[in-house]
Amino acid sequence: MAEEKSGLAKGLLIGFIAGAAAGAITALLYAPKSGKELRSDIKQKANDLKRDAGEYAKAARSKATDLLNKGKTRAEQTISGVSEQTGQILNDADKMLNDLRERVTDESGRIKTAFRAGSEAYKAEKERPRGSE
Repeated sequence: MAEEKSGLAKGLLIGFIAGAAAGAITALLYAPKSGKELRSDIKQKANDLKRDAGEYAKAARSKATDLLNKGKTRAEQTISGVSEQTGQILNDADKMLNDLRERVTDESGRIKTAFRAGSEAYKAEKERPRGSE
């Protein structure tokens, strides 16, 4: 899209300059003036066109610079926002992982305790005399 606008601006500038030059030359050639006056007028019109084209180019550069700066600012803001969100997601993931570790550790302790109790009950049952049933 930016390339289309750039091409349009270039085309507009070229059309402006060509139209102004053609109009100025036509007006000068049909005016009843001497050769010296005609050359002077042509030189003046050429200088005017050159000045106008320079001003137009300067304005176009200024607008392009402004657009680039705005784009750069938006990109930096987007990167900053994404960076903050990424940091928050990583912090949340770290909290969840720590919570999961605590739960696994607690559950592991319960399983070990239950296993020991079952093992001790098995040993006690095994050592119990069988005749008293």
